[in-house]
Amino acid sequence: MTVDAASPLAQRSQVAAPDPALTGPGSDYAHLSRSVRAAGLLRRRPAYYSAKIGVNLLLLAVGWAVFFLLGRSWWQLLVAVFLAVMFTQTGFIGHDAGHRQISGSKRTDDLIGRIHGNLLIGLSYGWWTAKHSRHHAHPNQPGRDPDIGGRAIAFTRDQARARHGLGSWLAGYQAWLFFPMLLLEGFHLHAAGVRTLVGRRGSRTVKLVDGALLVVHIVGYLAAVFLVLAPVQAVVFVLVQQGLFGVYLGCSFAPNHKGMPVPGEDEQSDFLRRQVITSRNIRGGWLTDFALGGLNYQIEHHLFPSMPRPSLRQAQEPVRAFCQQHGISYHETGFFASYGQVLQHLHTVGGTLRPELEY
Repeated sequence: MTVDAASPLAQRSQVAAPDPALTGPGSDYAHLSRSVRAAGLLRRRPAYYSAKIGVNLLLLAVGWAVFFLLGRSWWQLLVAVFLAVMFTQTGFIGHDAGHRQISGSKRTDDLIGRIHGNLLIGLSYGWWTAKHSRHHAHPNQPGRDPDIGGRAIAFTRDQARARHGLGSWLAGYQAWLFFPMLLLEGFHLHAAGVRTLVGRRGSRTVKLVDGALLVVHIVGYLAAVFLVLAPVQAVVFVLVQQGLFGVYLGCSFAPNHKGMPVPGEDEQSDFLRRQVITSRNIRGGWLTDFALGGLNYQIEHHLFPSMPRPSLRQAQEPVRAFCQQHGISYHETGFFASYGQVLQHLHTVGGTLRPELEY
């Protein structure tokens, strides 16, 4: 079995598809990739994405139109819930653009990504693609995957034992606090994007464009909310809308890898097994596909990041059959069971920090 070289995701700011050549011409992944490509599953889906983006923009516009028509009313909290859903759905389109799923053109997809990320929901597209690239290159690997390197949640026992003070207490009860903490995820993502943009090195033009779009969103969003609503209503609206946005976004990404095997920091494995073993799929129909933005096919997505979202369902059976044929663990579970597995993992990791277990 040929061990692949480092994924090109680690060397690129965009979230592009891995080059099968880097896994070795005779590797298992190369064989699977050829069959998937031959089935046409990597072809662009312009009609799907044109309709998807058009309907999404229309619904987003309707939400803001209702907001302005309602004026100073507590019924605006229903609009806040709707916009939280639409912000997340808009984020999914930005995610697909970052993976070159939409047009395959870096220029076009980056434009789509920046409009949907920076302008429409206030998340830095450049910051996110750089971070997400590292995640795809080293999923669930401590010290390499930024998604398990944060200070809020401890994903391994070593991370939990390294906590002190309030961090130690949070890690001990993180399974109970997980969903409440997601209420802050939207605010965290906004702040992280702005903070990184300010300190990031790189093209001045790109930084200016990203920064300008973020400023337009932030100023426009806050001006609309505080000019239309009474001060107390405005604050509550922002807390509800951004809080539920964080919960929805966090709940869409959390089941994908949390609680799955965690490779050692220096552990090496071939690309195929690294992506499959650390990922979890969520069973469901079209509603699950819509609600999770296609991320419920996490195994297929990690194996073929540039595969358009509607093709992921079609790729599931051949990928699963290939894994079974080669003795590779393919993990799939139900929607609610996935969260149970995530919470159980977090509860176990934080177990040694709970006072009631000390003796």
